Amino acid sequence: MSIEEELRERSGSQCELCGSNKNLTVFDVPPNEDHSILICDVCNDQISNPEETDPTHWRCLNDSMWSTVTAVQVVSWRMLTRLRGEGWPLDLLDMMYLDEETLAWAKASDTNTAEQEIKHLDSNGEQLLTGDTVVLIKDLNVKGANFTAKRGTSVRRISLVHDNPDHIEGRVEGQQIVILTKFVKKSG
Repeated sequence: MSIEEELRERSGSQCELCGSNKNLTVFDVPPNEDHSILICDVCNDQISNPEETDPTHWRCLNDSMWSTVTAVQVVSWRMLTRLRGEGWPLDLLDMMYLDEETLAWAKASDTNTAEQEIKHLDSNGEQLLTGDTVVLIKDLNVKGANFTAKRGTSVRRISLVHDNPDHIEGRVEGQQIVILTKFVKKSG
């Protein structure tokens, strides 16, 4: 029996990440090429091309992260880590348990190393993470909303702009705004 036949039998001829049954292909999970999963073209394209990732598609990881197949868990962890700037993947990562060996495998060849190197730093050089609370250190005119966010305003549960380390997003006076990291300091 070929690897593809074994994977089709194991997965019920469905993508082991999103459940699609269209255009399935064998995906080797690096660096352990002897571990493969069966995935659809959509998942394969988005894993291979991070700039084309559609976060909505990956809501399927809510189910696949619980797979008993270690390689599926590894790919799920990697994609949740890649998408952590969206906010919702952090909740799933908090729930997900990987033993030490599996976690080491997941981290070993995470294809998102460039993305992980992007760090959002506040005015004091402290790293900001999604969900943090920050305080404005300067009055900021909010364009398009006709108000000024006052110095000392606390912004809770910020989200990071994943492709720009100088920007974060948060709610001020009920408005979702983009804030420059140089105008905030981490609280608590």
